[in-house]
Amino acid sequence: MILKRAIILTSFILSGLLYSQATVTLTLPVVTLMDVEPTGNITLNFIAPTEAGNPLGNPTPNTSKWINYTSAITSGGATRKITAAVNQVIPGVNIRLQAAAASGAGGGTLGTPSAQVTLTTTPVTIISGIGGAYTGNGANNGHRLTISLVPGTYANLAKQDNISVTIVYTITE
Repeated sequence: MILKRAIILTSFILSGLLYSQATVTLTLPVVTLMDVEPTGNITLNFIAPTEAGNPLGNPTPNTSKWINYTSAITSGGATRKITAAVNQVIPGVNIRLQAAAASGAGGGTLGTPSAQVTLTTTPVTIISGIGGAYTGNGANNGHRLTISLVPGTYANLAKQDNISVTIVYTITE
């Protein structure tokens, strides 16, 4: 009799364990974060020619900066894009920017870089199609940026010393 009760009690306990349910509530927030790594300024200087009749020498393009981002979009929501613009243009000088394909740590629906662009005060898309994704943090993660200077219209060139131009990056839907 005791054995029969023990078997019935064990059966009830096991059936309760096998058929138990729990409700889990979770929240996944919409996230839009972006930065440029490493922090700090870059310097690009044209090189004066050493022979009359030769053009200015272009500075070596800078490839030290990386765009990192984290993006969590709403279900069925629009993908995101990153734009770039400068706070001022320098007459006769073109500032060019190229974002490379994402590399390093990260995952998800990473963005697609556009072709090289010439920056103006009007924002232009440099990376599009960013979905739920993260690039990893810091240098060597995300999209490597190549920033270069080239003469635009030589007739507009004038001597300039230590002109600071700020590139503004924005992530939007």
